[in-house]
Amino acid sequence: MRFALSEDQRLLQDSVVRALAAFAPLERVRRFADQEESSAPDIWQGLAEMGLPGLLIPEEHGGLGLSLLDAALAAEALGAAVAPTPFLGSAVLAPLALRGGTPEQQARWLPRLASGETTAGVAISEAVAGARDGAGLTADGGRLSGRALFVIDAPGADLLIVADRTGALHLVEAPPAPQAMRTIDDTRRLSEVVFEQVAAEPLGGNEGLDRLRDAAWVMLAADTLGAGQAMLDKAVAYAKERRQFGRVIGSFQAVKHLCAEMAAELEPARALVWYAAYAFDHAPEESTVTAAHAKAHLSEIGRFVARTSTEVHGGIGITDLLGLHYWFKRIGLNRQLLGGPERVREAAARAQGLVAA
Repeated sequence: MRFALSEDQRLLQDSVVRALAAFAPLERVRRFADQEESSAPDIWQGLAEMGLPGLLIPEEHGGLGLSLLDAALAAEALGAAVAPTPFLGSAVLAPLALRGGTPEQQARWLPRLASGETTAGVAISEAVAGARDGAGLTADGGRLSGRALFVIDAPGADLLIVADRTGALHLVEAPPAPQAMRTIDDTRRLSEVVFEQVAAEPLGGNEGLDRLRDAAWVMLAADTLGAGQAMLDKAVAYAKERRQFGRVIGSFQAVKHLCAEMAAELEPARALVWYAAYAFDHAPEESTVTAAHAKAHLSEIGRFVARTSTEVHGGIGITDLLGLHYWFKRIGLNRQLLGGPERVREAAARAQGLVAA
């Protein structure tokens, strides 16, 4: 069996890369970060025109009906561009959650998500990664109360997908106003949302919290893969042009070894991410284990590549002028969002029966 991307998948990823070069160059990302914009609708609208929000939405609801592997390829491109978009919430997690919704909920929301007209936030951090500071939501009589932290893609969202303390999923059509949470990554916005008897609709079906968690882990791993590849490419390019002692630094054995080590660590991780995304749709019994391994391993590899690429750049690597820190910090947030590598490995061990649930 030859496990590789199809021609259509390569074309999809190339199209996203070209679109991001036009819609989200580093100057646009820097403006988003420096001006602390809550969202970047111009970037999202540009991607919506090529159908990116509808990747996982069935064709009958205006989407493309593709697989999580296709979404992972897009996530890799977004990570490489450190693009500020609501892709994870609106294009991946909300459409998957709505598979468990009623026909009326699907007919109402999926076409709007597919067109990019509507964006969705996702509040599952406490249910997936454990509650902190007393956060967590309680459902009672169709209403939610409590506090959700690290809510993904909440600014400007028209609906929220929310997990309560029991892990049950709910759809909130009129979400409360989110409060910005400051993180190390200025290319994305995480929020705190307080619920006070907010009306919510239940979401059932097979695409429950565990499936959303697995998909999110794969997307974060793919995003880190893209960011890590971008940092490696930048290090190699810099080593070819920076001169020291009358020679380009790439000719020094120590610098060659640093670049080779990054490539040797990163390239095998690509197949791991691809297979985790493939298993989500085609081998669901392996989904949790493969998604957990992808998230945990890319968390470690990403940190190594981020540090090593910065070292290759020397002093300029930590300056705002170069902008390398955007990729460095994006990898750092991906590492901890929805569970750090230790917690994720524990989930993989539980899924294999190696530790008690």
